[in-house]
Amino acid sequence: MRHTDLPLPVFYDHKSAERWGHHPKEELLFTAAEDWRRSLDIKPAGADRTNVHLLLIDVQKDFCHPEGALFVAGRSGTGAVDDSRRIAEFIYRNLDVLTAITTTMDTHFSHQIFFPSFWVDREGKPLSAHRVITTRDVDAGEARPNPAVAKWLCGGNYPWLVKQVRHYCEELEKAGKYTLYLWPPHCLLGSDGHALVGAIHEARLFHAYVRGAQSWVEVKGGNPLTENYSVLSPEVLTRFDGQPLGQKNTLFLKTLLAADAVIIAGQAASHCVKSSIDDILGEIASVDAALARKIYLLTDCMSAVTVPDGKGGFMADFTPEADKALAKFAAAGMNLVKSTDEIGRWLK
Repeated sequence: MRHTDLPLPVFYDHKSAERWGHHPKEELLFTAAEDWRRSLDIKPAGADRTNVHLLLIDVQKDFCHPEGALFVAGRSGTGAVDDSRRIAEFIYRNLDVLTAITTTMDTHFSHQIFFPSFWVDREGKPLSAHRVITTRDVDAGEARPNPAVAKWLCGGNYPWLVKQVRHYCEELEKAGKYTLYLWPPHCLLGSDGHALVGAIHEARLFHAYVRGAQSWVEVKGGNPLTENYSVLSPEVLTRFDGQPLGQKNTLFLKTLLAADAVIIAGQAASHCVKSSIDDILGEIASVDAALARKIYLLTDCMSAVTVPDGKGGFMADFTPEADKALAKFAAAGMNLVKSTDEIGRWLK
C-alpha cells in the first residue's frame, strides 16, 4: 500500500512515555485533533476502504513503568518504556491508516488465584510472589487457599474451594501452557497502576478525536478463580463440578477476524500478548489457516517478563518463551514487523 508517514504532533513529547504521571488534557487534545484533521485532510475512520485494527494489550502503568508493580523490563531493563514510546509514535505516524484501536486492560481485585493473598502454607502463613503452585503442592498441603476468602467466594464451603483450586492447577498442567505462578499484586482496579500509560492513552485519544473513532477497551481478569492472560479466554473454562468458570470473548474475536488487518503490540510478549495471539491463531486454524496472513505483530513494541535477582542476573526470564512463540506465529503465516519501518512497506 502507498502511505506517507504523518508528522508527530507538536504537543507530543517523546519523553512522556517515561513519566508515570503523564496524562493528557482531554479538552486541549480534542481541539488539537480538529486542527490536525483539517490541516492534513484526514478522513473519518468510517470511510476507510481497508479496516486496520490495532490491538494494544495491557499497556498499563503497572507493566510499563519501573515504578509499576510488575514492570516488564525485558533483558534491556527498559523494555516496556521503549515499547510505549514506539507504540505512541506508531499511532501518530499512521493515524490515517488505523481504523480502530482497542486497548485491553488487565483488571484485578485484592484476592485472585494468582496473587499471594489467595494462598497460605501448611502453617497458615502467606505465600510469596514469584513462585509456582502445582497440583502436587496442593495435595501435599504446602499450598492451601486462604480460608479467609471462602466466605465471600463460595459461601464458606472451604472443602469446595480446595477441590476447585486443585482442579485448576491440574487443568493448567494438562493444557501444558502455564503452571500457576504467583505474581505480585498488580493492575488493581482503582489503583494508579491500573491506568493506561499516559503517552499511549494520549495517542489513542488523539486518534479517536481526529478520526471519529471510538476509544475501545476490553476488560479482562476479574474472576478470582482463574487467570486471564488472553483477552479472548480465561485459562480454565470449567469448574471441578462441571459448571462453567468462564467463557470465551467470542464477540471481540469476531470483531478482530472481521478486520482486513490486525496489528498487535503490548505487554507482555511472554504472557498476555502470547496467550492472546495463541487464541487468535487457534480460531484461525479452525476457520481458515490463510487468515493468519492478515495478522501483524509489532516485535519492537512488546517485551518479555524478566525478574532481576539483584546480582546482575535474573530470578526469572521468560524471553525464550516469547521468542519461541514469535517463531511459532511466523511459521503459521503471521507477519513479524517493526513499528519503525514504514507501514506502506509491509501492510498488504
